[in-house]
Amino acid sequence: MSDFPVAQRAQVLAEALPYIQKYYGKTIVVKYGGNAMISEELRQAVISDIILLHLVGIQVVVVHGGGPEISAMLKKIGKESKFVDGLRYTDAETMEVVQQVLCGKVNKDLVATLNAVGGRALGLCGMDAGLFQAKKLDEKYGLVGEMVQVDPAIVNDALSDGYIPVVSTVAQGVDADTAYNINADTAAAKLAAALGAEKLILLTDVRGLLRDPADEGTLLPEVRLSQVPGLVKDGVIKGGMLPKVECCVEAVRSGVKNAVILDGRIPHSLLIELLSDAGIGTMLL
Repeated sequence: MSDFPVAQRAQVLAEALPYIQKYYGKTIVVKYGGNAMISEELRQAVISDIILLHLVGIQVVVVHGGGPEISAMLKKIGKESKFVDGLRYTDAETMEVVQQVLCGKVNKDLVATLNAVGGRALGLCGMDAGLFQAKKLDEKYGLVGEMVQVDPAIVNDALSDGYIPVVSTVAQGVDADTAYNINADTAAAKLAAALGAEKLILLTDVRGLLRDPADEGTLLPEVRLSQVPGLVKDGVIKGGMLPKVECCVEAVRSGVKNAVILDGRIPHSLLIELLSDAGIGTMLL
């Protein structure tokens, strides 16, 4: 019996092979945030998943948020976090903090962690080489931007040089001399479309799309774009899930093969989703 785990391991690797072949050389955009970023155990699992995917020849692009870190820094300087319709109200002082925390601390910490475990990560911010360009979304949100243009050249260059691009979601203003705070799900979806990515994965703090939010057994493993309006009408897609699904729909409409809302609280959910038969999130296609 002692060799059973070894046989099991071999089985897992054999099962992964067709998926590695399927995604080899393809681009996968992973939006990384929420709990998977805060819990050290989950963070390590996500980091090792990204490295493994990179090492087997899958081009991984990481787009990250940093809401909790921004809130913590604002608290430190005695400023209250304020939200309007679920978006962080961003005045000029808050924007400075957002830029420092996202483009600086969070981005570079993530790059350093990936590099420390054998990755070749490269930190980019949306303002580098005109990657993300935006205009003001609405006065009521302050300096929150609506993306008007994505120039993925710098990300493509990084990928072709063998790096894992790690992108923070601050954009250059086209309508004013300012930086704009961009929702990370939106940025990931737009970047995935601009890169012609095979797949967009939103790591989140929920199991996926549940027909009954109280029962994880009601997970919808696959949703076609044509089913989305009905699910919104029935109240299955609501609240914080609405903008996530909208991002996925936009990505798929723009040419991304499929988009997955994935539970970042499950260790190694990225590997399970990409390299096994057991897809565990909700895939929109």
